[in-house]
Amino acid sequence: MAKEKFEDALEKLEGIVRKMESGDLPLEESLKSFEEGMKLIRFCTIRLDEAQRRILQIMGKEDNLSVKNFSGENVD
Repeated sequence: MAKEKFEDALEKLEGIVRKMESGDLPLEESLKSFEEGMKLIRFCTIRLDEAQRRILQIMGKEDNLSVKNFSGENVD
């Protein structure tokens, strides 16, 4: 999964969720799907964290920009 793209991992995760939500999977297959889904969630979370750090780094290079939460509060 190291060279996998975020978008591909997210698509796989969405497929797993759809299969599990159908309720038609046997228990053992559900457990395997759950395990794979958790790995994909970790991968996606890491990629999103990396993207956020890069954005903050880029924004930090601009003197006139400030980082704000979605609520509008300043982030230190």
